Amino acid sequence: MRFAKSEGSIMVKILRNTVLVLFLVIFISIVYNFRNRESDTVTALIAEATASKEFKGVFIRDETPLPCSANGVLSYNVSDGGKIGKGTIVAQVYPNEEQISVKRNIDKLTRELDILKKIQNPGTQESVQPAALSENIKENYRNLVLCRDLGDHSGVEETAETMLVQLSTYQIITNEVENFNQQISDLEKELEELKKQPRQPIESIISPKSAYFVSYCDGYEGELTSKTLDKLTIARLSEINDNRSENQYVVGKLVDGYCWYLAGVVDNSRKEYKIGNHVKIRLASSAEYYDTEIYDIRDEGDPANSIIILSCSQFSYDLVQHRAETIELIRGEYKGLKVPREAIRFRTSAEEVQETSESGEENAETAETTEKGVYIRKGEQIEFKRIDVIYEGSDYVLSKIHDEDNSYLALYDDILLEGDD
Repeated sequence: MRFAKSEGSIMVKILRNTVLVLFLVIFISIVYNFRNRESDTVTALIAEATASKEFKGVFIRDETPLPCSANGVLSYNVSDGGKIGKGTIVAQVYPNEEQISVKRNIDKLTRELDILKKIQNPGTQESVQPAALSENIKENYRNLVLCRDLGDHSGVEETAETMLVQLSTYQIITNEVENFNQQISDLEKELEELKKQPRQPIESIISPKSAYFVSYCDGYEGELTSKTLDKLTIARLSEINDNRSENQYVVGKLVDGYCWYLAGVVDNSRKEYKIGNHVKIRLASSAEYYDTEIYDIRDEGDPANSIIILSCSQFSYDLVQHRAETIELIRGEYKGLKVPREAIRFRTSAEEVQETSESGEENAETAETTEKGVYIRKGEQIEFKRIDVIYEGSDYVLSKIHDEDNSYLALYDDILLEGDD
């Protein structure tokens, strides 16, 4: 009896251990398959991409050098890119820096004095109420931030001056300060002393016509003009640099009109760029974007090296600081569902097409179509979803979002990366 009991106990242990091993194998298999399944998919999410190319751009404008005859220190009255009229004093030549410093201080203090007198004007104080003035201050603060973000330097200066008047006026009408009489008196005394010092210019340079002003020359003014665009070559564009002239008898140059051109060499072997296309550009020296139109595009036998000429009607300080610099040419900005290239599959399907013969008989024929798409995991099922490629990156594509068509890939679908088609 003892022997039989011992044999039964051994069998029970064997069965129990076998069951435990089976449960362990099943558990490991479930965990492995779950992890493997997770690693085989990627979620379809919205992404953005920019199709752009970089090239060396050469600025081409109709420019006229503006000379001066005196030898001394220049003081400019107009900033680069500024619009000037005929007869405008562009710059003045002084014997030394000290006289320029005196002139600048006089201009600065005169401006401050004018602002304080405007604040002190009884008409300014009587025409506003604290609540309305407070609202105007808030509005001008928003305008100040907007001008800063747009890079509008003159707008920042004007808005800041307006805010200074408003804030100071608010202090007076709310009795935070009584007046600014003492500050006005101090400024007037300081101005009186400064005006006693010599500050007469040797020469004043006057603009002979209406134009935009740039405070330097580089020697390309006579060569790179709107009339020589068709003569540009790839070799010549590669030679043009960004050096400035050191001729002390040249104040700067006048730019005729507001339309200018930008030339460079790009790869157009895929015919991505055509005359008349509108594209954006961004300079290496600026964060601003500029709208341009492709004025001309041609090659010298190899479309991989094509001369592209852009035209633009925007004008600013940043646009006249260089003759040549790196340009980012932006062909388009895209937004869609990001799909890894390794997940793209092609599915061939057969469709019946009804065709009518010349005798009027209808015949059904089978036509094969190939669709580009991906396989997605939906629960335990695998489904094919079409994709509409709008942008191609190095290792991914962007697919257009089709919310109304369930046959296309949708947001948050689990894209299968590996597997047999």
